[in-house]
Amino acid sequence: MRTEYGNFIDGEWVDSTTGETFPSANPADRNEVVGTFARSGPADVDQAVQAALRAYPDWMLTPVPQRSDYLLRVALILEGRKDEFAEVMTREMGKTLNESRADVQEGIDFAHYMSGEGRRFFGDTIPAELPNKVQMTMRHPIGVVGLITPWNFPIAIPLWKIAPALISGCTAVFKPAEDTPLCAALLTDVFNEVGLPPGVLNLVNGTGEGAGSALVDHPDVRAISFTGSLDVGRAINEKCARAMKRCSLELGSKNALIVMPDAQLGLAVEASAWGAFATSGQRCTATSRLIVHEDVREPFTEQLLDRVGKMKVGNGLDPDVELAPVINEKQKNRVMEYISLGQQEGATIIAGGDELTGDEHANGYFIAPTVFDEMTPTMRIAREEIFGPVTGVMRVGSIDEAIEAANGTEYGLSCSIYSHDITNIFKCAQQLEFGLVYANAPTIGAEIQVPFGGMKSTGNGHREAGPQALDEFTEWKTVAIDFSGKLQRAQMR
Repeated sequence: MRTEYGNFIDGEWVDSTTGETFPSANPADRNEVVGTFARSGPADVDQAVQAALRAYPDWMLTPVPQRSDYLLRVALILEGRKDEFAEVMTREMGKTLNESRADVQEGIDFAHYMSGEGRRFFGDTIPAELPNKVQMTMRHPIGVVGLITPWNFPIAIPLWKIAPALISGCTAVFKPAEDTPLCAALLTDVFNEVGLPPGVLNLVNGTGEGAGSALVDHPDVRAISFTGSLDVGRAINEKCARAMKRCSLELGSKNALIVMPDAQLGLAVEASAWGAFATSGQRCTATSRLIVHEDVREPFTEQLLDRVGKMKVGNGLDPDVELAPVINEKQKNRVMEYISLGQQEGATIIAGGDELTGDEHANGYFIAPTVFDEMTPTMRIAREEIFGPVTGVMRVGSIDEAIEAANGTEYGLSCSIYSHDITNIFKCAQQLEFGLVYANAPTIGAEIQVPFGGMKSTGNGHREAGPQALDEFTEWKTVAIDFSGKLQRAQMR
């Protein structure tokens, strides 16, 4: 496996016009550099966009079932190389091997699913009010699209965007996160291996400022699909609005898990620990608030602390590790600042709260799993996304109070309730302002065949995954065919 990569443009790996590079390091051992990658600029982005423009007419006219065959072959290759990709992911991004395998599997599943959608690329036939006239709808691809992906799911999320874009007939420029460019390069190599026509999928490495902004600003890019922070998403949304571009945003979150007195407590504890600390809390669906009814708060907290206390923190290649490092030093510092802020706000640390710096953790970015108690809805740690191994317990006295607390942030991605009271469950289903609502299941673990996305500042209304993913990359076209042989005037009755 090579470790030096430029950009993939028009079916070939090419050097960046800037001549600059950047390293990608292992967050569990920053002395290990897994690869060196092109630090691209606007000229590189323009080359990629021009290649996508040239490829678009033929790709758009390629029958959808033929487009789907490429995705099927990608899925089959990934199935055979799942362990290889997982090990690379753990070394580059840091998550445990089991989680990396799940990341690759999610990508495989979605590639299979979208390949199937290529034979279900349905429109509707609609009755006409005039005789001898047929009306139908069909999807039309938007054109060249820009796909900007995060580092926390470096195979699954790129495929969440690439697969529906290509099935829809769009050509794409893919800008991966600068923390996981090796995963992106290997995935791009797979698309090349299956014979995808040159220019259909192009990859440009680099920073958000150098390559990402140029992709958003490029006049020939018709749509942007972005997953990342709220601040960056707002800026992208403003630019796309001025340019009349389609824009799909998956942004921040502040997810909650509600525990009611009739909950199966051991199950709720396990879901809370898994939801809060899987991927070291670096998931957009991570459980960063535990809203617990006061009647069960004490036993719930005791069991949670017992579970968290058994979590091993270390290199994700170690099969006994449950908590791997955070992605980089900047994120580590951000999380530690929020831990300090929580103490200043009056919350009490009952587990963790420390950066780990012993021999086993000396060269990585490790933080102990951290649990706050006495967290209140007005605290910043209860309202702002931390994106690290930090959660907090909030006490409530009723289901209505729990729903109010859960809804009390600007975000609305994922919320779950543990209860066997059907009234509680349906109240949550009806009143929670979240795009994902679970009963007796954790806030993480969305499946690929259902729409994924949030309410309020979590996004701008689009959904990824499920059949709704096609809406990001297509326009609806109405076709009316009049075979009456005469001029018919609608509504002229």
